[in-house]
Amino acid sequence: MTNDEARALARLVWEQAAPRARQGDAAYVRELGARLAEGLEAAAEQVRLYGDAFARVVRTLALTPGRDSLVQLIRLLDEHGPSGRSGTDPRLVASLLAEAQEPADLAELLYDRTERDRLDQLRACLFHELLLRGVDPEAYPPLRRQATVRPEGEALSWLPATLRPFETGATFPSRSVDGGSGGGWWGLSAVERLDPPTPRTTERSPLRNIATTDVHESIVAAPAAGEFGHYDAWVFALDAPLDPVLVPALVPTLPMPCVADLGPTARFEIVRRPPADIWRILFGMASMGGVYGHGAQGAYGRRSTWWSLAGLAGAPPGASAEEVERLVMESAWFHFQCDAEWFHNEIHDYGIAALSPDGRRLAVLAATDTD
Repeated sequence: MTNDEARALARLVWEQAAPRARQGDAAYVRELGARLAEGLEAAAEQVRLYGDAFARVVRTLALTPGRDSLVQLIRLLDEHGPSGRSGTDPRLVASLLAEAQEPADLAELLYDRTERDRLDQLRACLFHELLLRGVDPEAYPPLRRQATVRPEGEALSWLPATLRPFETGATFPSRSVDGGSGGGWWGLSAVERLDPPTPRTTERSPLRNIATTDVHESIVAAPAAGEFGHYDAWVFALDAPLDPVLVPALVPTLPMPCVADLGPTARFEIVRRPPADIWRILFGMASMGGVYGHGAQGAYGRRSTWWSLAGLAGAPPGASAEEVERLVMESAWFHFQCDAEWFHNEIHDYGIAALSPDGRRLAVLAATDTD
């Protein structure tokens, strides 16, 4: 159906549907509806084909190294996007550009502009993508300006404009025009494990989960961004300061579904991790996702990782990035895996526990990539 035919049919509906219905000719009105439904189906298929092809053009230009490809992509996006369609979202485009293009060209062609425009969101995401890949904004004046003029309302403006000490060793997907592959995931080796001796006690801890809705949402931000199959979080207030060495024995006794059916001799592996290791687990989860999703990419993956760290470390509402960083560095962090039924142990399954600096709060995040 051409545009002229569609306009004629729409005009016919507005002019004839109600009068013909009043005259008792409901069959005529139904036929108009059938013609409209056929047109909608054809239009939807056409939109899908155009959208897929446009996304491929964007991906091709973004992943083809070289200044000319970048110039043409920026011109295309200036004129016709970016849009929220799959494959052309600014989060993804920024990640592709950071993977394939030279930082100097990106700084000059995208950031050296005097006014805000429709590429603001792309620039905000790209700044963090480059930062995560080790690019120093100080080496590129346009990037340095981006770090200092980020608008307060912009979703990424809360994040630090420099990488913090624990934000190291990030992994990224390797992509081509036709596809790509994700990065690695962290398992548990036998080295430095703190597994409690078996048989473990079957007595459940009397502690109770005190996580509020807001705290829960903060802790699970990373697996939520990664569209994991299933995840949950719990927070426990301790009656007295707990020595970190006692955490491995306490975790399998906590009233949490992720360890509810864990037998006294079933596999329970736990290791104490530095904050950098926990950051890498959460960032990989948030940015690259699992089998159910493609993740939030680097910039929003970084934001979701900080939210999860803030919730796990017990940062108060409205805490600054500096306060979250302090709590993260002073908390004791643990990574565990086990053979409880809640964990399917088929793809990516693990738990994270954080003991607050004062030893009086224990937060747990568990995630499985099978629902």
